[in-house]
Amino acid sequence: MEYHLENNSERSHLIIPEYGRHVQKMVNHCVALEDNEERNKMAKAIVDVMGNLQPHLRDVPDFKHKLWDQLFIISDFKLDVESPYQKPSREELQEKPESLPYPKTASKYRFYGNNIQTMVDVANSWEEGDPKEGLKFVIANHMKKCYLNWNKDTVEDKVIFDHLFDISKGQIDLRETTEKLAESSVLIDKKRFANNQRNHKNQRNHKNHKNQKNQKNYYKKAR
Repeated sequence: MEYHLENNSERSHLIIPEYGRHVQKMVNHCVALEDNEERNKMAKAIVDVMGNLQPHLRDVPDFKHKLWDQLFIISDFKLDVESPYQKPSREELQEKPESLPYPKTASKYRFYGNNIQTMVDVANSWEEGDPKEGLKFVIANHMKKCYLNWNKDTVEDKVIFDHLFDISKGQIDLRETTEKLAESSVLIDKKRFANNQRNHKNQRNHKNHKNQKNQKNYYKKAR
């Protein structure tokens, strides 16, 4: 008795390998069917099988639509059946997406983050008055705190005011003000407090998880 072992290199290419060889063969058989009614009936059955093989996709919007699109893709767009959705085209699948423009940010002051520019734009849109003046100093204090993330020691208010003047293109000018920003030590302490709170929370969660695990092991041994 002779056995013929089929090597993968001799088999046809799997268009969507996730569904396996059997689904590919069923689709090929469906394409070859001459009777239109039988072909439509088998196509619906294959979609049901594909859905069972990919249960995690059921929470995805347009779940059935995706399955029907994948069915036509597996058939190399040769399947002629009545689909409840618009049949995808090969050109649509191979079409290259439009290139996204690279975000233009003030790389000179990247250490302040992108939100600073948004805050400056909002401040410039406000009318002159006490609320706007308050917002200017809020922005300046936030910039000082961001600066201290890189320079751990201290920073003069003049440096922050100069940077703010440059970022706002001269629309926010605090260089001649007599008011002071928050002290560097205060901003650093607030940052340390936030980090400590975060570390304590992580340690507490880890400890609770460990206790729950020990309780489960105890009950298993007690049984």
